Amino acid sequence: MAQSLVIVESPAKAKTIEKFLGPGYKVLASYGHVRALPSKQGSVDVEHNFSPLYHVLPESQKHIELLKKEAKKSRELILATDPDREGEAIAWHLLEALGIDENAKSPEVKRVTFHEITKGAIQEAISKPGHIARELVDAQQARSILDYLVGFNLSPFLWKKIRYGLSAGRVQSVALRLICEREKEIQAFEAREYWTIETRLATEQGSVFPARLYAVDGNSLGKFDINQEAQALELVKAIGSEAFQVEKLKKTSKKRNPAAPFTTSTLQQEASRKLGFSARKTMTVAQKLYEGIDVGNGLEGLITYMRTDSVALSQVATGEARELITRMYGEDYALDKPRVFKNKAKNAQEAHEAVRPTSLSNLPDQIKAHLSSDQFKLYRLIWQRTVASQMATAQLEATTVDIRAGERFVFRASGQVVRFPGFMKLYIEDTDKDEDQDRQEEGTLPPLEQEQPLDCQEVQPSQHFTQPPPRFTEASLVKTLEEHGIGRPSTYASIINTLTTRKYVRLEKRAFYTEDVGMVVNDLLVNHFNKYVDYDFTAQLEEDLDAISRGEREWQPVLKDFWEPFISRLKEKETQISKQDVTTEKTDRICPECGKPLVIKLGRSGRFLACSGFPDCRYTEPLAGQEREEPVMSDQTCEKCGAPMLIKQGRYGKFLACSAYPECKNIQPLVKPKALGITCPQCGEGELMEKKSRYGKIFYSCNRYPKCKYALWDLPIEEPCPKCKFPLVVEKTTKRQGTFRKCPQEDCDWTVVLIPPEPKAATKKTTTQKTAAKKTPAKKTAAKKTTAAKPAEKKTASKKSAAAKPAAKKTAAKKTTTTKAATQKAAPKKTAAKKATKKEE
Repeated sequence: MAQSLVIVESPAKAKTIEKFLGPGYKVLASYGHVRALPSKQGSVDVEHNFSPLYHVLPESQKHIELLKKEAKKSRELILATDPDREGEAIAWHLLEALGIDENAKSPEVKRVTFHEITKGAIQEAISKPGHIARELVDAQQARSILDYLVGFNLSPFLWKKIRYGLSAGRVQSVALRLICEREKEIQAFEAREYWTIETRLATEQGSVFPARLYAVDGNSLGKFDINQEAQALELVKAIGSEAFQVEKLKKTSKKRNPAAPFTTSTLQQEASRKLGFSARKTMTVAQKLYEGIDVGNGLEGLITYMRTDSVALSQVATGEARELITRMYGEDYALDKPRVFKNKAKNAQEAHEAVRPTSLSNLPDQIKAHLSSDQFKLYRLIWQRTVASQMATAQLEATTVDIRAGERFVFRASGQVVRFPGFMKLYIEDTDKDEDQDRQEEGTLPPLEQEQPLDCQEVQPSQHFTQPPPRFTEASLVKTLEEHGIGRPSTYASIINTLTTRKYVRLEKRAFYTEDVGMVVNDLLVNHFNKYVDYDFTAQLEEDLDAISRGEREWQPVLKDFWEPFISRLKEKETQISKQDVTTEKTDRICPECGKPLVIKLGRSGRFLACSGFPDCRYTEPLAGQEREEPVMSDQTCEKCGAPMLIKQGRYGKFLACSAYPECKNIQPLVKPKALGITCPQCGEGELMEKKSRYGKIFYSCNRYPKCKYALWDLPIEEPCPKCKFPLVVEKTTKRQGTFRKCPQEDCDWTVVLIPPEPKAATKKTTTQKTAAKKTPAKKTAAKKTTAAKPAEKKTASKKSAAAKPAAKKTAAKKTTTTKAATQKAAPKKTAAKKATKKEE
């Protein structure tokens, strides 16, 4: 019987912590949030002081039942959720869901927090328990209720005025506004022409370097002073006959300091620039590094908590950094006392440490064999940034040379030399692409002296055009949101994901482009709800939430101040705005078929031109710049009227349509569904067909749809399941599991591997063999477990694999006769396939 029950959010975290605590402690996971506001109207009672009507999430019900059972057997209940507002709220929700009073004597409730999952940090946290911070819980509640009130009132408004399925959010809509306004700036931008004149100069020793025309007749040149080719060529002709000599030489010493250790925001930005990671991917990989990975001494967290605004490092970390820097780089690269950084972010909450390795002695290259490729890249980035932040300042020498050409012209050349690299020897922070594309690069200059003559090898005029402001990348959007104090860095990944999922924006070459529907939604919100998508207003709301977390404000008055003017404005606009006002735009063009005006409308695939006489006239055409594909005659005839069938292009691809339209409106898919000769197991009457979804993915469904909605994503095989006798099984091939068959029934876990997955590439063969050799005893253990692979056995079973990558662990565990995990993954796919059936032609 466990004396102490410890509850954390994730099973991976639970496994690591239980190892550190030893006997007498049982560590279980809540699997994230256990209670939330239901996704429906009425989940917040605004009439009774904004009372939230929480419910236990359906997927959390079984976890709550297990936790209740274990709590009854425990002397004390230790809540060890994450050390932030969200973690504090989860701890409070757990008590509410379990029906346990925080002041109860049995079990005794304790709250512990830690910022790294190491043995020392866990044991210290357990020895210094505290209580749930209600101010943080209130701040998180206020945020959730605020987001609910906006989302569940403004989103239905968008459904009525634009189309169903759209969404608006308190922070999401402000992020969309940033992207849309940048897009409008780009569209409105007019390029300006300008010219520069450069020369290549050589010394008597043969060294060649470039210089740019800086002044004419004693006046420094502005960017647009030379704006025509004729003007540039005239200057080139005048310069060509002049003699060049060094007029002035200026040397200055510069110092460059390293960037601060990572916060959540700067980690997302730098991972995007250096590694090409999305914000979501960065946080997912960082979560794994935080929760614990076995690098040879059992599971341990490799980095500190990754949701933080702080740039501070502990004394232990800076001391360890100094020792490591001295050993690896020498005394000159180490600091006499730790470097302290100040946070530049607005509304920063500096309760924790920066994101850093839990132990700098875990060198990236030494633990590389135990990490996946993405984990290694991100860990190395965090390690380098942390160590570099405590390394010596870089010493640079900048040289500026003014070179006279005759009496009228002065050219300038600049160069920079690194005298002492300092932190730059290990790490240099990346920056977003400079908007000034024509900026002159600084290189190294040869030794020069005053009045030294130089030989002009060529004078070259160059044409330039000003560039529009760059589109937002994930890194620059996160940076801008943080600078404005909009949202929390921990939410940026989900905000970006929502914008792309809703198809408000799309990512191309890591840059955000707005879609037509995104522009229409943004224009509606900016024109009619400007206050609620205003940058300063949203930032002030964040400050109000921070004030609640500090105990300076009550959460209900903050909600009341927001809600009353918001709902009043929404009701007013309900009657003032019509759908046509938002989605239709007048043009000066006339319909070629009926003579009525053409208008621009918003469709599912974007904006298009349509006749205002719809439905009497159905003429449409793409907007300028979009190509319209002409229908092609097919070799098939219409089964209804006998007319030839045309191949047309629709929003979901090509299809067959009768050429006698509108008299005959028969349409057919271009690729006809293929019969499989398998009776539908659900209705027993229809036949399973191979079909394509609107997005081009193959699925299998009954030909009696919509009467029978049975559907599968995986290839059905007409063989009864050996375990439950279901009339068919399905076959699937993946990289991790190879080719295998399984029962499609959710409550049956039968699976058999037909073709094992291909062995891993031999790039890490040497490392892999060594790892496998060390773990030989585990093979015997894994060999005995051939019936079912339980979650707890994954680690042991995975050692059968020749590869040492963590990604391969699950594969080995799944090569057994029956696997619960495979069935669990199949369950949601069945539902998804049903949805695809509903969206057929």
